[in-house]
Amino acid sequence: MAEERVVTALIADDEAPMRDLLRARLQTVWPELRIVAEAANGVEAVEFGKQHRPDIAFLDIRMPGLSGIEAARQLYRQSHIVFATAYDQYALDAFEQGALDYLLKPVSAERLAATCARIRARTGASAPVSEIGQPSSSRDIGAQLARLTELIENKAPAKTGYLRWIQAQVGSSLRMISTREVLFFQSDEKYTRVQTAGAEYLIRKTLKELLDELDPDEFWRIHRSTLVRVDAIAEVTRDLRGRHMLRLRNYAGELEISRNHTSLFQQM
Repeated sequence: MAEERVVTALIADDEAPMRDLLRARLQTVWPELRIVAEAANGVEAVEFGKQHRPDIAFLDIRMPGLSGIEAARQLYRQSHIVFATAYDQYALDAFEQGALDYLLKPVSAERLAATCARIRARTGASAPVSEIGQPSSSRDIGAQLARLTELIENKAPAKTGYLRWIQAQVGSSLRMISTREVLFFQSDEKYTRVQTAGAEYLIRKTLKELLDELDPDEFWRIHRSTLVRVDAIAEVTRDLRGRHMLRLRNYAGELEISRNHTSLFQQM
């Protein structure tokens, strides 16, 4: 019985938590896959890709140095390309009709499992390396990369530099929480509480650190210990003691607004 060939992969993303998350989930859904290199930018992705010649290259679309699309132009003849993107509104159509695979960030285990299963089914366990990297003709892939360049590189909003992901330890697992999910942050002695509509997490990042890293147009400080997501605010009321209390959508409790921050709600 022939021994099954080990399939190799490269991960490229300029955000370390995203690389950690993808690596951990790949180990779960495809334990036999061997990660041969991890790159923090597009230049490293091309360098490591040419050095290790991985069967699969998981590329973040927006990276410094070279974008994932630019890196893919140099790697797609040797590696099967899987893009990771947060720009689903105008990018998905370009993927759906072509040869390239994509993952929406944050990468879910279910979506990743489906992508890996599709790659394995397309190639077969005993397929040669060159077939894994060639799901369609070079002309098709080149045309698709050109279309992605037009849709994403020219039209996608530039990175703001603000924090987009919160990394929380849940037992032995690492949970990535998009800041879009967060209703509020609240300091709790040594930890900061992260509240979403469905769960509560504790992280070691301080409120001061969060203030420096979050977009001030998206999160307001309403108390020395509390930051809230602006578009989650439902209403502000006054209780019997004259305190301003804030209610959030998808959260049953109330949050107190300190006197120093009532100016945020001038019309009350």
